[in-house]
Amino acid sequence: MYIFKLAILTLFLSVTSAQAEVPLPSISKGQGDSCVRATDDMRYNHMDYIQHHRDETMYRGIRTEQDSLKQCVTCHAVKDDDGGYINATDKRHFCSSCHSYASVKIDCFQCHTDTPRSTDIHEPLAQGQ
Repeated sequence: MYIFKLAILTLFLSVTSAQAEVPLPSISKGQGDSCVRATDDMRYNHMDYIQHHRDETMYRGIRTEQDSLKQCVTCHAVKDDDGGYINATDKRHFCSSCHSYASVKIDCFQCHTDTPRSTDIHEPLAQGQ
């Protein structure tokens, strides 16, 4: 019984030390002064906000910038060494950095663009767009 307990303890310690060495995702800073919500809140609840915005837009016809995926992509766009925007298949992409770390599939970009269009940068949306 002692050897069994020692083996379990050894296994636990080896798993714990291996987990401690996993690098955290590299999260790029947004272009604005602050996010539309508190950082911890966005990290935990962003999917709920995006889905709520989707429902308001798709089912009720209400379009706003608050919690808009387009605004997130525009503010958090990451450029490569050549100055071009990287897409969601690259682990450096703002969304992919955390989603890869958490092993969560992103399906937003099957329909939505994962990089800003040139007109998105520094131009507010016109009312009703």
